[in-house]
Amino acid sequence: MAEPVRTERKGSVEIVTIDRPERRNALDVPSMLTLRRVLQRTATDRSVRAVLLTGAGSAFCAGGDVAVMDEYRARGELPELFHALTGEMESAIREILDMPKPVVAALPGVAAGGGLSLALAADWRIACDEAMLVPAFPTLGAVPDGGLTYFLPHYLGIGLAQELLFSNSRLTASRGRELGLLHEVVPAAELADRALARARELAEGPTYSYGATKRLLHAAFGGTAESQMMLERRAAVEAAGRKELAEGIRAFREKRPPRFPPP
Repeated sequence: MAEPVRTERKGSVEIVTIDRPERRNALDVPSMLTLRRVLQRTATDRSVRAVLLTGAGSAFCAGGDVAVMDEYRARGELPELFHALTGEMESAIREILDMPKPVVAALPGVAAGGGLSLALAADWRIACDEAMLVPAFPTLGAVPDGGLTYFLPHYLGIGLAQELLFSNSRLTASRGRELGLLHEVVPAAELADRALARARELAEGPTYSYGATKRLLHAAFGGTAESQMMLERRAAVEAAGRKELAEGIRAFREKRPPRFPPP
């Protein structure tokens, strides 16, 4: 059986592809577990300086595999499945959030349910102009998971989050860009090249600094100004002892582009 997640290295960029196009890259527990393990391995590989997460075919990820859900429903084991499925989704989302390097999500099509959560966990989101962002959970009568009730209120405000989750609104890529859920929208034929180019741009940047910035941005959702400034000070002092900042200062003084070393 083919692996549900495949990887490819392009220089210092690791491309992670959910590879179940026949299921619109929907995830069951084994494929979710594989995704988590791939992300864990990527996080600790110091030769990787940026990650590109995408889906095979014409979808990014349709969320949980409803066909598998139906099998468990017929056996009266749906709660057991959701316990395992949401646990693995949570672990995969944590790997993206905790990844000490930038993660770019490239959406060749729909990101629905848990697939939308995966996309929103990334640091930079690029979609083709045909992509759709779909909460999906109301259609099934399911409760959002994968951090969707965390991401949407913080990115959009609670009012728009309510609108999306209570009406199951489908957002076009252009509307997602207007709302700030997407950073770029490009023609479908240009998506793969543009997403890789953006990942390479980030890979050439100050990896340690990006990782610290990620942690601070997400910490800001739950802290006070005082606690956030304390975290910033700690991260700034840690960064001051690393080669990236020294190179940035030298480059600024020498009026040249910085050449950031690996972290």
